[in-house]
Amino acid sequence: MALIPLLLCMALARPERVAGDPLSPPLPFMEHLDPEHLVTLRWGFSDVQGTITFQLSVNTTGWVGFGLSPNGDMFGADIVTGGIGTNGTYFTDRHGEGKFLPAEDAQQSYTVLSMTEVEGQTTMTFQRPIRLCDKDDFDISASPIKIIYAYGTTDEIKYHFNRRGTKVINLLRFMPKVSLPDSNYMNFTMNNVSVPPIHTYYHCRVMKLAQLNGKHHLYRIEPYIENFDMVHHMVLYRCPPTVTKSYDQACYGGDQSDSCFNVVAAWAIGGGAFELPENAGIPIGDGSNDVFYRLEMHYNNPSKEAGRTDSSGLRLYHTAKLREHDAGVLTVGLIVAMGGGYVIPPKAEAFHAYGMCNTSHFSQVLNAPVPDLQAFSVALHTHLAGRKVRAGLYRNGKQVNFLGVEENYDFEFQQTMNLGSITTIRPGDEIVVECTYSTVNRTGVTTLGLSTTDEMCLAFIIYYPAINISTCWSHPNMYYLAAISSKPPAQ
Repeated sequence: MALIPLLLCMALARPERVAGDPLSPPLPFMEHLDPEHLVTLRWGFSDVQGTITFQLSVNTTGWVGFGLSPNGDMFGADIVTGGIGTNGTYFTDRHGEGKFLPAEDAQQSYTVLSMTEVEGQTTMTFQRPIRLCDKDDFDISASPIKIIYAYGTTDEIKYHFNRRGTKVINLLRFMPKVSLPDSNYMNFTMNNVSVPPIHTYYHCRVMKLAQLNGKHHLYRIEPYIENFDMVHHMVLYRCPPTVTKSYDQACYGGDQSDSCFNVVAAWAIGGGAFELPENAGIPIGDGSNDVFYRLEMHYNNPSKEAGRTDSSGLRLYHTAKLREHDAGVLTVGLIVAMGGGYVIPPKAEAFHAYGMCNTSHFSQVLNAPVPDLQAFSVALHTHLAGRKVRAGLYRNGKQVNFLGVEENYDFEFQQTMNLGSITTIRPGDEIVVECTYSTVNRTGVTTLGLSTTDEMCLAFIIYYPAINISTCWSHPNMYYLAAISSKPPAQ
């Protein structure tokens, strides 16, 4: 089964008056465009549909204007203006030719979705294709763009005086600027680990959480890396109650902490700091302070250098001012060390592997109904042979969206990606992770496993509201594969 890109067509009708219903789910990205926070822009986009949706909120009952500018002013800018007047709503696609009223475009490429005026604030929600061929419209790319705005105090569109501004935003690769509501943080780090002279080494440190007064939310995760040439990735797991003691040694030695698989935070090579959206935080300190956590570090030492030590780790910012939602991390894909004879053959230009998560089992595991899950970020992960990774969302046997796409996977540059729009995972949906591998330069088979030269096929989906399920792995039916190839599975 291959993941097929969706081609969805939406008939977006222009309302005659006010479409007052808010977008559901809400748009994921937000920036204040002015220092006084009178002008707020929210947006989201769909790579599948090729559209971007904007919502401009301005503290005025007059006209509002929004534009994409090549230079930060009106000349050459792609502009829309709108509002609610005595005769109803108005909305026009325009272009700037100078410091005067922008001209109307011959082709109206923007579609208004709603226009509201509530308690002195005008909110204009509108949509356009990401790519446009209209000479009067601005092409949106993955580079930073100068956003311009202006507004008036009446519905007569005329000179705005000082009610204008410019802000540079990368709409398609947005990362919010750090504004720490609290300076409280805790560090989870290794303690002068002696890295052995072997290619791949996993070290685990199990420790208790620092004492917290009640439940807190994690909202920012920062890596602290001492040896960039050796630290490949790290994951912080919450342990189950069966883990009752700390330790600091090689991972997966048959210790009780091998059962710690509830992901709290992670970082991989090439990534940076990650900040959660303002309405969600990862819960910690909820319950007993006797909960243990396991920091797992993957050291990649291909030159087998000896005498190296490391104290890398994660810095986690937290706040007692709880956000609206508890966020969780769901790991889906192929089970990492399944054995059973499943291998990636050598000399393969594009070998496809699939892992599936059927969410219909969640309510059975929890013995309770499961709510809709709102996914907002994803991290995709393979090792050296990985070339592409795609995570598709299926409903009733048909693909309805992507949760993540990386068509040019780079082992040296892995990061958590904000989704262009919040994606709803409904009970019964299936999540399929497809990994494409190239082994043209290998002479032996590649197995699934922990080593850098082994392979993985995983997606880490960050969502809200959190449920008590952290992993949803699968593995191929080796007896079926053996039957169709007329070879018995390995024992």
